[in-house]
Amino acid sequence: MGIMTTDKTKTVGEALIDILEANGVDVVFGIPGVHTVELYRGLAGSKIRHITPRHEQGAGFMADGYARVTGKPGVALVITGPGLTNTITAMAQAYQDSVPMLVISGVNARSSLGHGKGRLHELPDQRAMMATLALMSHTLLDPNDLPSVLARTFAILQSSRPGPVHIEIPTDVMAEKISIGAITATAVKGPRAARSGVEKLADKCRQATRPAILCGGGAIGAADQIRQLAEQIDAPLITTVNARGMFAGHPLSVPASPSLAPVRDLLADSDLVIALGTQMGQTDYDMYADGGFPELDNLVRVDIDADQLARGPSASLPVLSTVDQLLGDLLPMLEGLTGHADGAGRAAACRDAVFAGLGPKMKAEVRVLETIVETLPGCIIVGDSTQVIYSGNLYFEPGRPKGWFNAATGFGALGYGPPAAIGASVGEPEAPVVCIVGDGGFQFSLAEIGSARDCGARVIFLVWNNDGYGEIRNYMLDCGIEPEGVTPSAPDFSKIAEAYGLPAVLLGDVSELAGALTELAGVSGPSLIEIHETNTHGATA
Repeated sequence: MGIMTTDKTKTVGEALIDILEANGVDVVFGIPGVHTVELYRGLAGSKIRHITPRHEQGAGFMADGYARVTGKPGVALVITGPGLTNTITAMAQAYQDSVPMLVISGVNARSSLGHGKGRLHELPDQRAMMATLALMSHTLLDPNDLPSVLARTFAILQSSRPGPVHIEIPTDVMAEKISIGAITATAVKGPRAARSGVEKLADKCRQATRPAILCGGGAIGAADQIRQLAEQIDAPLITTVNARGMFAGHPLSVPASPSLAPVRDLLADSDLVIALGTQMGQTDYDMYADGGFPELDNLVRVDIDADQLARGPSASLPVLSTVDQLLGDLLPMLEGLTGHADGAGRAAACRDAVFAGLGPKMKAEVRVLETIVETLPGCIIVGDSTQVIYSGNLYFEPGRPKGWFNAATGFGALGYGPPAAIGASVGEPEAPVVCIVGDGGFQFSLAEIGSARDCGARVIFLVWNNDGYGEIRNYMLDCGIEPEGVTPSAPDFSKIAEAYGLPAVLLGDVSELAGALTELAGVSGPSLIEIHETNTHGATA
């Protein structure tokens, strides 16, 4: 990122690409159409790579996966009308999981807006529709506003709770010429806590005898600082789904869901709980909707979003700040502090109790996940909503930060995994990426394996085949409901892979997984492994 100098008159589409490039955008995901071709005019001559999905929802999910591993906004470029409505599900997932995403769409010519004359791809009020789920939705009516609108966009994406931003550009505006001077990258920091609040937290840390730390996705960028804090006050480190892997292998790490009784007991027994960058929402803290998360008398919440501090569990000390800036101010105040709270012992007891409480099927699924991490060090595991992912969300330690994320939390969109894994691979091409997806969820976005082939994404698609929607089938049975609509037929995934030119392996025994992963990790592009829950020996017990 930096300053790009230009003294030429350019079209809005060309200037858009220049500004994106100056702000560090190196990839866009999209499907061109008549309503966006002018936005592509400057793309071929830029350094920005274009990835073409098979569906605009895939463009959004790819942008999501890219953003999670790089920390930069994922950018999707889609046509007006159906292109944008196809992207809404991905935007909603990004909103729920606080993932920075920029969606740039076309919209019909300014003179047609609001008249309802049946133009191609017309919606009654596209911007108003998008404003319900975007942090900002803006219609570029004046072409000269482009630099200021994008500056505002990147300021929002950098300085507040991340999520999707939408900009729509009318087709007649795209080709208009504008003059822009030097383009400066937008650089804005989020909120920083008042010194008085930091001092109060420092006092609590000094006084605590049984502290604990909760980490959410908003804490990932401050992992080293958090580790230092935890070691100083001797506090177990409990990570939610989007924070898993931050402290892999550390004796204080508790990679388990706060929805589980042993984790809740640990928190209830703590005299100080510091929650860093976590929404404390239901899918992490009350997965079973039993209302059993304990009331915490000495809860400190640190969040970038003032609204979020007012929601959920009330805190004895709410702190409006980015996690890194808060810890940058806090740690010098604690210099020389050495806690003796048996943090490692408390963490180990919690880990043991969580694993012991899992059923045989879940333990088998966690062992599959452990095999992946042991076989492919440094890998990224991207999941869809499928049973093995639910087990991992309850208890599993990935081998690295940003090495575990999925759609079985937040918005919970099926079909998320395959395109998000492609985005992750594009964002970090040297890392092996494993996408775990069920046979039902895979069929939501099956064609995206072609996109993976086109862009050379090193993704191993690991299909967990349980002959339908197994999680929902079991839930129906638990509720005393005769299962209906939960057994959609699946294709022969190996033949589908072959049709796209991907190598594929159907495992007869789970013990073959490590060998298959090792072999396919050497493939220059995507590949596929299938585990059948009943036909693959060892898959469930």
